Amino acid sequence: MKLDVYNTSGEVTGQVEVSEAVFGAEVKEHLFWEVVRWQDAKRHAGTHAAKTRAQVTGTTQKAYRQKGTGRARHGSYKAPVFVGGGVAHGPKVRSYSYRINKKVKAGALRSALSMKVRDGKLRVLNNFEMSRIKTRDALKVFGALGAEKALIVDEDNDKLNLSVRNLPKHKYLDVAGLNVKDLLRYDMVILTQATLEKVQGRLG
Repeated sequence: MKLDVYNTSGEVTGQVEVSEAVFGAEVKEHLFWEVVRWQDAKRHAGTHAAKTRAQVTGTTQKAYRQKGTGRARHGSYKAPVFVGGGVAHGPKVRSYSYRINKKVKAGALRSALSMKVRDGKLRVLNNFEMSRIKTRDALKVFGALGAEKALIVDEDNDKLNLSVRNLPKHKYLDVAGLNVKDLLRYDMVILTQATLEKVQGRLG
């Protein structure tokens, strides 16, 4: 299959042959849920924690005598039943990450890219080289491409990265970090021709 190639003025300058297996694959939406859930789990810090009775600060003296008071037997004010005592069965620091099959991740990426092509939401740029770091210049290109909310995928393009980092509706992403969640979050995806080849090599 072929995709149109645009320049930074929004004009079609030619076409590029792309893999049907990557950009024309069957869209399996159930894979989106699996992979986004996995991505969120990996990002979950898991730094929550509550102190147990062994960790709280307090006296080690016995609360009151063992017998004769009519109250329950207690050996420490650090027990969970007392205010200021430890927490029983509280949260502990742990990792939420888990593993999923590589074929599932690749299948979800192919489905997301194919869905963008199907919906006319993927643009291929001949290049996105910028002569200076200027947000206004980047916005002109987005306007020419009709990209109000877009994910821009390129490689080692620091000027572009710095130009779009303050834009709330646009994001620069290095091709090595291409992921399903960002592809689904943004309405349009912009790939340069150089990154297009790398994506096909990764998923083909």
